[in-house]
Amino acid sequence: MTRVLIVEDDPTTSAMLCGLVRRQNWEHEACGDLDSAWKALRAASFDFLLLDLNLPDGEGTDLLQKLRRCTAGELPDAKMPVLVISARSQLRTRLTALDLGADGYVIKPVHLEEVAAVMRALLRRRTTLSAGQITYRDLVMDPNSRLVQRGATTVELTEQEFAVLLALLEDRPRTLSRADIQARSGNRVGDGSAVEVHVHHLRRKLGEMIIQTVRGVGYRISPDEAGSADPAMPV
Repeated sequence: MTRVLIVEDDPTTSAMLCGLVRRQNWEHEACGDLDSAWKALRAASFDFLLLDLNLPDGEGTDLLQKLRRCTAGELPDAKMPVLVISARSQLRTRLTALDLGADGYVIKPVHLEEVAAVMRALLRRRTTLSAGQITYRDLVMDPNSRLVQRGATTVELTEQEFAVLLALLEDRPRTLSRADIQARSGNRVGDGSAVEVHVHHLRRKLGEMIIQTVRGVGYRISPDEAGSADPAMPV
């Protein structure tokens, strides 16, 4: 069963997040400061970390950096998905947390459905990383090395383009809304209009027919079956 460590000093927010985790049928432990959180991480195995930044005994990013420096094969797992949940909405703060190793960032006050969607996406991402390469027709994507090839040609993608493509490939052939793509990428790709720009760039680099637009819904990877009845178009 998935085990989640919640590091949040506000009792109301902590209770909300604990309830959210229980509704996913996951186990959880809650801590209100860095010291108790580190002891919990060292004592038991967790699959996911929900992390506030502003804690009584320091910055959540201190714990994040400490986690990412851990030795492979020892507790805690240095590759554990980490979702930052903070009231700090400044772009620089969000980028710093992501650069230090956070996998996603959600701004308070939170929408619990968004938090749950991001958590599920990041857990799926971890499964994908463990499984290795993703293949679709002549497209090969390696989430570990961040290598993308179309046939024999290596395709250079930005971090945001890579995240959008990975989200669509992981859920293919399901159609994802712009909000779905944002959630599955841990809010790394910008707002809805930014997603549209990334899709445009992906089509330019990979070809027009890989990503379809489904009118009024969002985007999907083109089904392998010919003659799909869905109202999709490549533009």
